[in-house]
Amino acid sequence: MMFILQQVLQAPQQLQALPPHAEADADLMQQVLDESGKFVAEVVAPLNRDGDEIGAQWKDGAVTMPPGFRDAYQAFWQAGWPALACATEDGGQGLPAVLEATLYEMLSAANHGWTMAPGLLHGAYECIKHHASDELKAAYLEKVATGEWLATMCLTEPHAGSDLGLCRTKAVPMADGRYALSGTKIFISGGEHDLTDNIVHLVLARLPDSPPGPKGLSLFLVPKFYADGTRSAVVCERIEEKMGLHGSPTCVMRFDEAGAWIVGEPGKGLNAMFIMMNAARLHVGLQGIGLLEAAWQKADAYSKERRQMRAPGSSAKAGEADLIEAHPAMRRILDAQRAWVDAGRVVAYRTALELDVLKHHGDAARREVANRWCALVTPVLKSAWTDQAFHGASACLQVFGGHGFVREWGIEQIVRDSRVAMIYEGTNEIQAIDLLLRKTLPDGGAALLKLLDELQTELGHDLLSQRTRAGMERFTAFLRDRLLPRATAKDAPADLANWLADDFLRAVAMLLMAWAWSRIGAAPGADAPRWQAAQTGFWRWVWPEFDMRVAMMDATLSAG
Repeated sequence: MMFILQQVLQAPQQLQALPPHAEADADLMQQVLDESGKFVAEVVAPLNRDGDEIGAQWKDGAVTMPPGFRDAYQAFWQAGWPALACATEDGGQGLPAVLEATLYEMLSAANHGWTMAPGLLHGAYECIKHHASDELKAAYLEKVATGEWLATMCLTEPHAGSDLGLCRTKAVPMADGRYALSGTKIFISGGEHDLTDNIVHLVLARLPDSPPGPKGLSLFLVPKFYADGTRSAVVCERIEEKMGLHGSPTCVMRFDEAGAWIVGEPGKGLNAMFIMMNAARLHVGLQGIGLLEAAWQKADAYSKERRQMRAPGSSAKAGEADLIEAHPAMRRILDAQRAWVDAGRVVAYRTALELDVLKHHGDAARREVANRWCALVTPVLKSAWTDQAFHGASACLQVFGGHGFVREWGIEQIVRDSRVAMIYEGTNEIQAIDLLLRKTLPDGGAALLKLLDELQTELGHDLLSQRTRAGMERFTAFLRDRLLPRATAKDAPADLANWLADDFLRAVAMLLMAWAWSRIGAAPGADAPRWQAAQTGFWRWVWPEFDMRVAMMDATLSAG
């Protein structure tokens, strides 16, 4: 992780150019990584098995978390970890967003279920900070910033999943200036638990005179407990029985005229909520990277211990089996997943760095570059790396053979836990639609082409960079000469772009990975076997997907 931050991305130099992070040198980054790794390994990781097997328990509206979860969380917030990247005036430490990103990658790798609890904190903090009234900030901002109180994001309803415009939860004005919230929300992560003494719910609802659809939604804040100690009329009706992620309670929440305050302007609820959702999408991408890293670590360790059969060209003694890692089929699996993890870190850490640039850089042109990166790369990061977390973890399970299918080794839990990340915070298919239909077609591809041009200027003149540049040039030509003219033609089928979206996002993901591996390959120390094996894994077994995705889009365009 430190190699990518320091040698590949030159993160210390970039951060020190920003006034708030002038002291963010390599020593500070190393110290934060060391301490966060120690906390995660010693306090959070040991709870993962019980979180899965015992899980969160619901009874009479109350949720009891698995053994050790509350103590670990209390230690977590009291040590200042949730406040890592929050402003000092709000009780935070004011450190760079990229250090928060590395922390949550580790947490997701160690214990995905536990990590769901604080996972929405930073997004909730930003939402309250930028949209809430001064009175709400005084009451809730520091509690959320420090993590003393956890927060939820209440969007989904039984009839309204990704289509939030269908939400029916109502907010009726009350005489005291608050609103009475009534409705049911489902799939609410951490809607009820015993980790903290209070829970801050951020809820999408409709005012009585609001228009239908997304423009009629407003955002409201309702706590579990009010300042006078009374409990709000918010009830956890049950928790879902899920495929995985048993350590995280996924709640059905009922609001029975619960007293709430509006956050931001009426009818602007989605605008305020998008701050939370965009932060969540970066963190979900990091979940994908962390979970795949955990799967790879387990599989790699097993391949170095387990002996099976003779490997091709084996020099083992007669009657002796070779280690699994000596077999090409297993080596291919391990090196390909390692290639995804390393490239994903480059992309994710770069995204976190751009968030700090967007917030703190003095040059408007540079902030525009950062905004372009975040807008275009975040849906790719969320989609491609959560997809790979599940499919890559399944591939890593293959290294174990039959032992991977039983619970003893823990790899099957990662496969189950990782599957949900492809669904929440906007399904991967919605991320693809966002990238192509909302962020590429409307401006004629200008922003994406500009991004690819900027990435090419970062490349060197080595063979890997030449290969990456050739891929980007091919994609640029395909986008300009083939996809854009046909997809935007007057006689094009209305659904043509939707059929293209998934392949389009995957092709962009391949280009970002190629750029990342070109950057890694040019870094001092990248000639070590640790990096060379994964680099070979990328170019041999991952990169060929780029040609396949372009060919699939071309076939769709021809058919349409």
